[in-house]
Amino acid sequence: VQLQASGGGLVQAGGSLRLSCAASGRTFSNYAMGWFRQAPGKEREFVAAISWSSGSAYYYADSVKGRFTISRDNAKNTVYLQMNSLKLEDTANYYCASAHTIAAMRSSLVDYWGKGTQVTVSS
Repeated sequence: VQLQASGGGLVQAGGSLRLSCAASGRTFSNYAMGWFRQAPGKEREFVAAISWSSGSAYYYADSVKGRFTISRDNAKNTVYLQMNSLKLEDTANYYCASAHTIAAMRSSLVDYWGKGTQVTVSS
């Protein structure tokens, strides 16, 4: 199983980025997918998750609610994270992950991790 994240980069505060995570090697549509992030010197933290059935359930960390949107395209085996109104504190390495359920994802009971993609927000 491979999860390949992309779309990170350098953006000014207030700007937007869209991260993508392409999955291969498993029946992608049967699992919850999500995003975590880790800033330098800090622990990895949960960002957002979406249930296996696109559109049925979502969960967001309080710090990103109203600014980030998670979505998935099961036909393309891809999950997205649209990040708007980016803040300096959103700077981190972003990782995509798969888990059996959203609840498991929130508890970091992750089956597979992807390699991170760096997001840097500048002032």
